[in-house]
Amino acid sequence: MNPLSFFRLTGVLLIVLAVAPAGAQPVPEHRLVVNADQGEYTISRHIYGHFAEHLGRGIYDGFWQKAAGGDYRLRTDVIEALRKIRIPNLRWPGGCFADTYHWKDGIGPRENRPTIINTHWGGVTEDNSFGTHEFMELVEALGTEPYIVGNVGSGTVQEMAQWVEYMTFDGKSPMADLRRANGRQAPWEVKYWGVGNENWGCGGNMRPEDYADLYRNYATYLNNYGDNRLYRIATGANSDDYRWTEALMREVGGRMQGLSLHYYTIVHNWQRKGSATDFTELEWATALQKALHIDELIERHSTIMDRYDPNKRIGLMVDEWGIWHDVEPGSNPGFLYQQNTMRDALIASVTFDIFNRHADRVKMANIAQTVNVLQALVLTEGDRMLLTPTYHVFDLYKEHQDAVYLPLALDAGTFVSGDVTIPALSASASRDSTGAVHLTISNLDPRSERILRTELRGLKPSRVSGRILAAPAMNTYNTFDKPETLRTAPFEGARLAGNELVIRLPARSVVALTIR
Repeated sequence: MNPLSFFRLTGVLLIVLAVAPAGAQPVPEHRLVVNADQGEYTISRHIYGHFAEHLGRGIYDGFWQKAAGGDYRLRTDVIEALRKIRIPNLRWPGGCFADTYHWKDGIGPRENRPTIINTHWGGVTEDNSFGTHEFMELVEALGTEPYIVGNVGSGTVQEMAQWVEYMTFDGKSPMADLRRANGRQAPWEVKYWGVGNENWGCGGNMRPEDYADLYRNYATYLNNYGDNRLYRIATGANSDDYRWTEALMREVGGRMQGLSLHYYTIVHNWQRKGSATDFTELEWATALQKALHIDELIERHSTIMDRYDPNKRIGLMVDEWGIWHDVEPGSNPGFLYQQNTMRDALIASVTFDIFNRHADRVKMANIAQTVNVLQALVLTEGDRMLLTPTYHVFDLYKEHQDAVYLPLALDAGTFVSGDVTIPALSASASRDSTGAVHLTISNLDPRSERILRTELRGLKPSRVSGRILAAPAMNTYNTFDKPETLRTAPFEGARLAGNELVIRLPARSVVALTIR
């Protein structure tokens, strides 16, 4: 893909060369036009969603910590950090684990719950101390919405239908009575239900036509109770499997409200993905190039969906995304524990820019994963906790949640390393319910600062404020001994001149501005 066309320009490219003294290297200068009085689609807050699987230390030691008396408790430090970024939803219990999980194992007195082997992730014993009630306690503490994935691979239609009844029915029935016996009188409100996970792979190695028939069977018996209206999400494609999307749209169509898509950024290959912290400039650029590929995937899957669903009633749910590195040296290879640098932060920011631009079709996305697994926002070690650079990007982008996406035209420029060319800049703009404009810009260039001259059409700005996340090196990251090496800070590099905003962007940075 031509990097200059990446941002779907809505006007003529304007390239302005910086004037510098003879012999000096000029600072690259770019232009951005934001149509602040336009905008058709709202950016769903659920695009900024999360994922917690029974994998490694994602649940246990992540959200659910063993206390001094031997019992478990929710981690208030993790919860407080996630509430700050307005976490909109949490997907659980998997992932591949979902299609081996039988929900009745995780209810009732904890001492009576059976143990199972987590065959997908490390072969460890799962004690089922964290089940439905504990998850909903976590959801309520977070102030977020649950997204539950049911077992299709090794479960039954009856099992999942009873789970819906157990959680959402307010009348008298065997499942509702069982919920009450386990201490919960009122039903929960649970809108989002995934009908299986990766059923093309770890969820059963099915053909799309077989899964489509099975989905129709499941969807028939997943009932709405009371005021609770289900948003049924069918297993969608792995990356560029367009045949899967075609089959599901053709065979299932109106029986689903959402269709998932999974895509992971892999720098090298599945056997040797590459280090999270020890990488070259070429690997920096390659990772960003591969992350940007999700734009093409969304375009192509959306084209298929548009043919069957021109009114865009069915949401595209990118409910697993992120960069996948090799595990940290010395850690359990089945736990998928990896560090998180400024490169990961930029993977998140450019991905959000793509999701925001496709807000007409993308209605949910879930980073893989929230705590201690893959591209995590939070890492824990005993009672210690740190926030990763990716967390800070979620913080900088949170003002886009439920705001109107604003069309923009960006001269992104390019950064070249070896045979890899990527855009140097990436951006999103939105307008919230108060009329404030929120602008996020990323400088993907690891070497040079960039100047961005921004025209705010349809807005007479009077003031601007902002924050920045920037790193002294490509592979800077936080440790438990130095947990605030990378954190956001006030940004003073933007100045207004009429309706033009001049922004000086350091190398390796993400900036969030609020303009009023």
